[in-house]
Amino acid sequence: MRHIICLFSFLFSLITPVFLFAQDKTNWFEFRPTQEILSSEIALDNWLDKPAGNHGFVLMKGDQLVFEDGTPVKFWGTNLASRLPFMKPEESTKWADFLSRFGFNGVRFHKFTWGATDGIHSTVITDDKWKNFDFLCNELRNKGIYYGWSHIYGHRVMKADSSRIVAYSELAATKFPWSHLNGTTSALVNFAEDLQNLNIELTVNMLKHINPHTGLRYADDPALSFIEFQNEDNIFWGAIETTLKQTPTYRAMLCRKFSQWLKGKYKTEAELKNAWNNEGLPEGETLEGENIYPQPNHGLFSWEYEQAVKEKRPVKQNILDKADFLYEEQLKFYRKFETAIRNIGYKGPIVGSCWQAGTGLAHLLNLHADATVGMIDRHNYFGGGKGHQLAPGKFDNSAMVSKIGSGLYGTGLQQVSDRPFAFSEWMSLIPNEWSAESSPIVAVYGMGLQGWDASYVFATDIPRYSSTIQSGGIYNATSPTQMALYPALARMIYRGDITEGKTVVNRKINLNSVLKGETPLHETVKQDFDRKVIEGSFPLQMMAAGKVALTFSEENKMEMMENLSLLWKDSVMNSTTGQLSWSEKGKGFFTINSAGTKGFVGFSNRQKMELGEVTIQTENEFAVILLTSLEKDKGIKDSHKMLLTTIARVRNSGMKFNNDHTELLEIGKSPILLEPVKLTLAINRSAKPKINILDHSGNRTLKSVEQLDGKWILDGADTKAIYYLLEY
Repeated sequence: MRHIICLFSFLFSLITPVFLFAQDKTNWFEFRPTQEILSSEIALDNWLDKPAGNHGFVLMKGDQLVFEDGTPVKFWGTNLASRLPFMKPEESTKWADFLSRFGFNGVRFHKFTWGATDGIHSTVITDDKWKNFDFLCNELRNKGIYYGWSHIYGHRVMKADSSRIVAYSELAATKFPWSHLNGTTSALVNFAEDLQNLNIELTVNMLKHINPHTGLRYADDPALSFIEFQNEDNIFWGAIETTLKQTPTYRAMLCRKFSQWLKGKYKTEAELKNAWNNEGLPEGETLEGENIYPQPNHGLFSWEYEQAVKEKRPVKQNILDKADFLYEEQLKFYRKFETAIRNIGYKGPIVGSCWQAGTGLAHLLNLHADATVGMIDRHNYFGGGKGHQLAPGKFDNSAMVSKIGSGLYGTGLQQVSDRPFAFSEWMSLIPNEWSAESSPIVAVYGMGLQGWDASYVFATDIPRYSSTIQSGGIYNATSPTQMALYPALARMIYRGDITEGKTVVNRKINLNSVLKGETPLHETVKQDFDRKVIEGSFPLQMMAAGKVALTFSEENKMEMMENLSLLWKDSVMNSTTGQLSWSEKGKGFFTINSAGTKGFVGFSNRQKMELGEVTIQTENEFAVILLTSLEKDKGIKDSHKMLLTTIARVRNSGMKFNNDHTELLEIGKSPILLEPVKLTLAINRSAKPKINILDHSGNRTLKSVEQLDGKWILDGADTKAIYYLLEY
């Protein structure tokens, strides 16, 4: 009998996950928005300050973005990429309406200049090519939506440019694993003046162009919120050596520049070899031959820095010289670019680039170069499988709420204390099942507690919800796990519900000492293409307590908040503001308890959340539950209208996983299915609200939920709802 019981138990353990998964789907309901834009009931178009630019240019003021009249601003935006900025006028009107209704006050136009010039030169723009672009910008402007330029992701050269390029045939023939960078100035532009001139000339010509709808040159348009010199590129970029192998003329140019730099420092080869301790100079490379190669790959500099830390020694001199030279070349390019666009009148924020250069030495030099010319901007992605399209196979199904500072949130370790910080590309990648956690983490902890200044989700490809979760590939910005949360999150950001925290960690770095071989910053980055895992030199749980910054200083010093035990108790970190609490118990969750927004994100284990006058408890394993005031000047205590948003997991119809949900077996198809959220809600106010059930676009359904014993039980399996309107 004992053997039979054991056998039965074993067989049951095999079928239980399948059984539970089958049961798991029974109450899931179809996502059916009734219209392409949000209803006026919950839309945010009247929250946007119209027209964009009416407060003057966006400016950098310390670590903040402000308008010329002193009004502070934060951008909650999205990316419009490739040919989208040149859409037809009728589409522009639809897009502007869609974006404003969902509460976006900014767009990042991304890699949009390929094919947008006269077709002969790579730098000459024409009115006929730009008429649609001009129309879209004016439509956005009128809706209160600002636009920034991330226009160059490898500037693609044309034959008419050949007389201006040192080695056109070599450059035009370059090929990458990423075809969109074939035949571009990418990587080489950071030191090659001829290619720099092309990138700068294109940008200057764009800024000189007059939009006939506004009557303004773009250089004079205060709705232009930033200019980025180059997307995901720097002189330490990991792929630069691939380009140099295909362009021997530019490799020789780089070696000549470096050799001349070394001559200026050491005068003779004997002094050079002595300083380098006879290391780092391969046979055949000489000062006289001007062929010493600086190895511009952040992997080398990261490894050498980490080895120095491990061996408790200074970084080797040949590594320091190579890094210092490359940093100076990067800074020369940025200064040249900055001067050109300032000289024609543009006075808004500048972004050097948005790409991290590994860890340690190259990272710090690259970060400093970016900070020297403008604001800091970075990218990161989290979870999901391989490639850019959804496909069956293994994937990362972990959750960021399980570990404070992991995934997207860890990107904030690159925030510099006296510069604004932007997160201009991010997404939790499908088929990760917990992707609904991503936008609340960015909005609440990034834009709120850390004081980030801009967010641009990547990317919005259609002006409506997608029919499946993979529209646009793995970047599912138009999934309900993203867009459906924005009516609450955008209000929270614009109203300033979440207070910026006190600085709890400040890593002071003396760059001069770093260039002399010191290793003050012990942080690492593990990178899988766009996805980066950043580990800090301090307990990352502190990122849930308050602001974390890096300061370029006269000293190397780690300043950390004292008495942290007052905030960190029993695996729970409370914020210095008293509004946020992040628990690493179980699979993790955090709560929001501000005047205007209250809520919960993550795995609650059915724990009752008491958030001031609001109490929430859910039976779901995972959920995002947000209660926010719909009024600009009123909080939960006195608001007449509030929006309750409930989102959990989302998947395609017929989507199948293996038993432990680490492998996607079948992609599935339309329609999208939503996991119902069941919760108990209580509000301690003298009056009792009416709770109306809204449809998936935010329209009233004329159905309501009645109070029972002083609380409401809202069951998504019955209501088929994600939105509820509370009216007093």
